[in-house]
Amino acid sequence: MNKIRRAAWAALPMFFLACLLCAPSAPAVARAECVSLSSKILARAVPYCVLLPPSYDTEKTRRYPILYLLHGLGDNDQFLIHSGGMNLVQDLWEQHAIGEFLIVTPAAGASFYINSHDGKRRYEDFFLQELMPGVEKRYRAQATRGSRGIGGISMGGYGALHIAFRHPQLFSAVAALSAALVEKLPNITAENSRHMSQLRVLGDAFGTPFDAAFWNQNDPVTIARTANLAGLKIYFDCGTEDDYGFEAGATVLDKLLTARHIPHEFHLYPGGHDWTYFAEHLPALLELESHAFDSATPHQSPAR
Repeated sequence: MNKIRRAAWAALPMFFLACLLCAPSAPAVARAECVSLSSKILARAVPYCVLLPPSYDTEKTRRYPILYLLHGLGDNDQFLIHSGGMNLVQDLWEQHAIGEFLIVTPAAGASFYINSHDGKRRYEDFFLQELMPGVEKRYRAQATRGSRGIGGISMGGYGALHIAFRHPQLFSAVAALSAALVEKLPNITAENSRHMSQLRVLGDAFGTPFDAAFWNQNDPVTIARTANLAGLKIYFDCGTEDDYGFEAGATVLDKLLTARHIPHEFHLYPGGHDWTYFAEHLPALLELESHAFDSATPHQSPAR
């Protein structure tokens, strides 16, 4: 009997090892890295976060499409982390609703992602000349037009449309939620609080006092009138009760693109200008970008 017991105990380690080998492994999860890039153009270090997809750490030779996702006014590079957006992205990956790609969220302050009116904050130059090359060298990005997208929320939606429309050869897709698009620059009066709030949300990137000509020069709607947007997938939506009236500007852009016969997808949905609206429609933005990556031809040459 004792010999039997000793044999049984001796077999237990092998039994547990077999159980461990048979047990299902925990699913891979996404993770975020938040670092900074030293910029000569801006003369400072610029923080940014990169959301790495579940397979990034295990598939060491795999290269990934890359999405630059731009935050709104008053937020920063960590907006996906503190808002719960990272969990939303992880859920979409677990459900295989979107493909795996890198998501880069750079800090931009109140820059609107343009070169400022006074010339002192050349954010667009930094983004194109330093951020994109730096990130795509540090991380395993595919770095072709077909595997690169840009999107954003509010101020970031404006920035995404502005950059993509000015440099469509660099991106396969652009998507914007509640982009800061204005139907018509208002005549400011003390009585019109909505117009005052529109100008406040535009920040100081467009001059103090506000320079309407400089706004028009950088306005995505103005750029879209003449830009060659062939091959660029375009998506944008806005809430019908947007706090700043950006739904009117979005409608103008929709009509312009339609008149030019430029394919795009546009929606007005119930909702205001808040994270509740953004979270509800962020999956549509990510799905558009994912589909653009999936449909890109494999013969894209690296963009310069």
